[in-house]
Amino acid sequence: MLGLRRLKLDAIWLELLPSTNDVAEDQGRIRKFQRQLQAHGLGGRYCLLYHNFVSDTHDLDGMRCIGISKRELLDRLRGPNVLLNLAYSIHPPLLLQFDRRIFCDLDPSEIFYWMTKMELGQSYHHEFWTIGLNVNGPDCRLPKSTVRWNTFYPLVDTKLFQAEPRPDVAKFTTVGQWYWGGAVEVAGEFPDLSKKHAFEPYLDLPTRIPKARFELAMNIEASDPERERLRRFGWKVVDPHRVARTPRAYRRYLASALAEFTAIKGVDVAWRTGWISDRAAVFLALGRPVITEDTGASRYLPAKNGFSFIRSLRQAEASIRAVMKDWKRFSKQARSCAIEVFDAAKNLRRILSL
Repeated sequence: MLGLRRLKLDAIWLELLPSTNDVAEDQGRIRKFQRQLQAHGLGGRYCLLYHNFVSDTHDLDGMRCIGISKRELLDRLRGPNVLLNLAYSIHPPLLLQFDRRIFCDLDPSEIFYWMTKMELGQSYHHEFWTIGLNVNGPDCRLPKSTVRWNTFYPLVDTKLFQAEPRPDVAKFTTVGQWYWGGAVEVAGEFPDLSKKHAFEPYLDLPTRIPKARFELAMNIEASDPERERLRRFGWKVVDPHRVARTPRAYRRYLASALAEFTAIKGVDVAWRTGWISDRAAVFLALGRPVITEDTGASRYLPAKNGFSFIRSLRQAEASIRAVMKDWKRFSKQARSCAIEVFDAAKNLRRILSL
C-alpha cells in the first residue's frame, strides 16, 4: 500500500474478516487493524469485508463494509480497476467484478503443487506473478504449471524501512513458524516442510561461533521440549507474537540483529524455486545482511547484494564469521540491493505495467 501511494495511485486495502462468533473478539481485531493502518497514513484507504461465516465464496451481499462504504466500493468497481490478489485471498463472485485480476503468489512450492490438484484461482485471473524468481529457469523442478508465470521480487517499502546503525550485540535471528502443516509430494513422498526440520543441520552454530548470539523468534510453546533442546544447543527462543506484534515492533526486532540467519523449506532448495522471503527484503532495507539457503535466486540479483547463500553448516559458519568481520561492507550492499531490487514502488511499476 505504501508503494502504491508513492506511485500516486488511488488504491485501497481490501481485507476479509470472517466472524469468529465472538463479537468482542471481532471488534478487537477490527480496532487493531484500523489502528495499524492509521499509524501509516492509511486510515481512509481500506475496506474491511466482515462476514458472519467462513466460506470460500465471497459475495458482497453477505458482507458488511468497514472503512469505505459498500456504495463507494461498488462505485470503484464500475470504473477501471485492478485487483492485486495476494495468495488468492479474494474469491468469486466478488473477484469477477474486477476488470484486471492479478494473482500474486508468495509461496511457489505449495501453490504450484496444489494448482496441479485443485482450483486455486488459475481460472479466474488474467495474470500470474510469483516471488519464485527461478520458476522459468532451466533447472527449476517445480511441477509443470498450466499458466504463464511472471516474476517479481518480494516487496519492501524502503522509505518506511531505513538503514539502522550497527547493533551492539552480534545477534543473528529470524522470525517464523517452527512447525508447518503444509504438504507437497516429492518423488512419491511428503517431506517435512517445517523450520524444525530445516534448521537441524545448523544447530551446532552457537558452539562453533561463541562470540555470536543465535536467536529464533518462533512459535514454540513454553512447555514444548523443543525450547529446552534448542537451549542446550545454545539457541535463544523468543515469542514472535511479542517481538513482531506490530509493524513497529517487527522493525525494531529485525534492526536489533546484526544479520538474518535462516534455513528454509527444503522443497524450495530441492526444486530450485528461486524463493526469497519478504522478511529478507526487510532485513536488507534495514542494512542487515541475510544468510540463507540457496534456492537458485542468486542469478537474479546484482553481484553485491547483501546475501550469503549457503548449502552446509561449514558455509554457514564461514558466512557468519565474514559478516561479523566486515559488517559495514555487507550492510551497505544489503541496503543498496533493497533500494535497487526489492523496493515496492519499483516492483509495482512492473506488475502494473506503468
